[in-house]
Amino acid sequence: MSRRGLAAVASVLDQAASSATNILVLVLAARLSSASGFADFSMVYVTFSVLLGLNMAYVGQSLVLEKGERLGAECRSALGFTAAASAAVGTLLLLVGLALAGATGTAFLALGLVLPLVLLQDGLRYCFSALRAPERALAADALRLVCVVAALALQPEGASAGRLVLAWGLSALPALGAGLWLLRPYVRGVRGDLRPYLRRGHLGQRFVVEFAVGNGSSQLAVLGLGVFATPLAVGALRGATTLFGPLNVLFNSANAFGPPVLGRLGGKRATVRATAALGLVLAAVGAGWATALYLLPDRLGGELLGDTWAGASALLPATGAQYAVMGLGTCALLTLRVLAPKATLSLQVVFSLLSVGLLLGGYAVWGVAGAAWGLAAGSALKALAAWWRVTRLPAAAGSRDPEPVPAA
Repeated sequence: MSRRGLAAVASVLDQAASSATNILVLVLAARLSSASGFADFSMVYVTFSVLLGLNMAYVGQSLVLEKGERLGAECRSALGFTAAASAAVGTLLLLVGLALAGATGTAFLALGLVLPLVLLQDGLRYCFSALRAPERALAADALRLVCVVAALALQPEGASAGRLVLAWGLSALPALGAGLWLLRPYVRGVRGDLRPYLRRGHLGQRFVVEFAVGNGSSQLAVLGLGVFATPLAVGALRGATTLFGPLNVLFNSANAFGPPVLGRLGGKRATVRATAALGLVLAAVGAGWATALYLLPDRLGGELLGDTWAGASALLPATGAQYAVMGLGTCALLTLRVLAPKATLSLQVVFSLLSVGLLLGGYAVWGVAGAAWGLAAGSALKALAAWWRVTRLPAAAGSRDPEPVPAA
């Protein structure tokens, strides 16, 4: 098999390892917790998801678009900035945890302590993507999967959300150490520079705005339901999306690993052909996964999510529809990211805010089920608009000579 073929296989396996980690964390937490305990865990995990996405947008997305001989220095700079920024945000979370009372405050305290570990470990994925060494990301993420399952499996039934967050975060240490060791040959002898991340005009600033009004706005809207409704509503929505954890990771991985691969195809025709095919595959996988979950007996569903299954299972048709169209929308936005990066911001602003309005409006009229269908409608409209924008691109968009693959 060629080097490119081996890299593709390693990327798929790495996505599978990350996908399994994501869903097993939430499944194990749901099984160990009561419905109210999982609601607390969900509030913290949604917060982490927002912070993870912000770091991915500001640091990861700009890193994977880098080219040239300074990739090692760029990776060192990216990790240095992630370490500094996550430590600062972790300190703020510690203060939030002290200000909040009860189990929720303790869980936020735990997140503040472990945030630098989990963000650094995830950041290594983007370094290996930029370096076109997905097999090294696979090794670190496979170790992460083993460690997090073992750490959570050792927790007692009824464990608090804070304890579960702490166990989940500390279990990233072995994978973080292994990833840094695997990265060492690429960064040996080079110096990092954090100043570009602080300058006005850094590419990540544009991407973080897109995330904030895209993924982040819907996550924060879900958090807001805990204010307008009850934390149990957040737990039900989070429980439903937990079951689609593999697709979340696939979408994020497409954004992480896609640009370096698509950048070598050259031109609009080849890029659109590849992303359209991927979008159809992801949509089919989402629909098939939703059907399988909908047909799952309540006994098995209870084994997966414990007390949260009752509320989450009622949302599966809406959440399944949302993830099916999200596959198409993700690939449309990925196409624009490669061919016309400036075209995505307006789409994210308009249709992500529309999704938030549909979520909150749906909840006001039809409750939690209406909120889930509102998210699905918003995702469908965003996908439709993004593909329409792709069709409007000039035929010469993205034309370039293929980039050579650097030696490891």
